Amino acid sequence: MASAVVKPETAPEHCPGTESDQAGKASACAGCPNQNICSTAPKGPDPGIAQVKESLQAVKNKILVLSGKGGVGKSTVTALLSRALAASDSEKNIAVLDIDICGPSQPRVLGVLDEQVHQSGSGWSPVYVDDNLSVMSIGFLLDSPDSAIIWRGPKKNGMIRQFLSQVDWGSLDYLLMDTPPGTSDEHLSAITYLSQADLTGAIIVTTPQEVALLDVRKEIDFCRKSKINILGVVENMAEFICPCCQKSSQIFKPTTGGAKKMCEDLTIPFLGSLPLDPKIAKCSDEGKNFFEEVPDSPVVKAIERVVEGLVAKCDEMH
Repeated sequence: MASAVVKPETAPEHCPGTESDQAGKASACAGCPNQNICSTAPKGPDPGIAQVKESLQAVKNKILVLSGKGGVGKSTVTALLSRALAASDSEKNIAVLDIDICGPSQPRVLGVLDEQVHQSGSGWSPVYVDDNLSVMSIGFLLDSPDSAIIWRGPKKNGMIRQFLSQVDWGSLDYLLMDTPPGTSDEHLSAITYLSQADLTGAIIVTTPQEVALLDVRKEIDFCRKSKINILGVVENMAEFICPCCQKSSQIFKPTTGGAKKMCEDLTIPFLGSLPLDPKIAKCSDEGKNFFEEVPDSPVVKAIERVVEGLVAKCDEMH
């Protein structure tokens, strides 16, 4: 599979981009695992970029869900957002693309772990969770949920290109793309292939403590350097509300003011905070719809407020 092409305007700092004559030869390329591929690959636009643009023409909002830090609940937040968007309007079509190639979790979280992907003349058909909610993940293509993906960057990039260009998404209002932590191959591949497909922007997920915010600031810097519009930050696991006495406790203390203060300092939108509810983990493990299982949880109202803010941001852009 061909490696992704990083255009100059979306390339990380000092990277010449694979279209450049200096690709794989510049001093910045020293030590890069893709150095040999970039130096020997044919120059010119990757045809996959045009294929993705054509494939996603009927997708209104294309949103990356990012976080520089692992363990902040990014995949869970993606699933909650998708279910909340689907429940808010039955006429809207929502889809989730799991591009966490080495750690696909959406099939389990959305309760479709045992389903299979079908191929048709128009491409792969996504797996439907509800009438207006579908999902695609490499997890559906594995022999076993325990199978490890041991791939180098170019093969991951090729799979992401296939997901974006060869899945029959149909007409969608929102496509949420769940990404792995960090700012690496999968992220560069996604933004490269989406460079001509009118990427709406990114949602960034964090938890309140400084150890998470340190990495999230790097993710914000990545978005700015890559010219990705930041739709807002969601602070997950902000507090624990006891189901018995309703008393609020901060499990992860925000020593520097938490996500809201960070957003104020960096002048980016703050979409809201989600409380910690252990029942979310149980529902995710069992693939159950949290909104149906625990409709009175404080998380439900909180995620609905986040969705209202997200929809308003997206509407502003159309």
